[in-house]
Amino acid sequence: MTASSSAPGIKAKHQRLVLVAIALAALIGAALLGAWALRSQASFFYVPSDVARDPPPVGRAVRLGGMVEGGSLKTAPDGVTIAFVVGDGTARVPVRYRGIVPDLFVEGSGVVAEGRFEPGGTFVADTLLAKHDEKYVPRELKDMTDAQKRAAVAQTR
Repeated sequence: MTASSSAPGIKAKHQRLVLVAIALAALIGAALLGAWALRSQASFFYVPSDVARDPPPVGRAVRLGGMVEGGSLKTAPDGVTIAFVVGDGTARVPVRYRGIVPDLFVEGSGVVAEGRFEPGGTFVADTLLAKHDEKYVPRELKDMTDAQKRAAVAQTR
């Protein structure tokens, strides 16, 4: 027997086949583990009519998008908890959020809330993302003429 030969009875061809099979099994195992991890961490997007038709499981991390209904925004006595209703013209979902709201968050505006549903059907948001339309103008530029806006933008460059 020479120094380059392997264990008695296993040919080099079979040794390569075993190594390829082990590598393939490890690759499949890693892919399955990665897919399972992403599935459990994925945040699904719902609109109120989706929630009414097929509600997500209680406690699952989801995103809820829609319009903040006018007259629904209420601030709790603690000053940092708000309650409002998100609607899409078909269904409505009550939302509760504790924290600092984005500047663009107002009644009648679009919102995407990240959080979870409680057993009673209330959505408890961890994060609020306020949306605006393409006509949005920052507060600071609202009362300026077009020339003043261009000058202000040029100063920031």
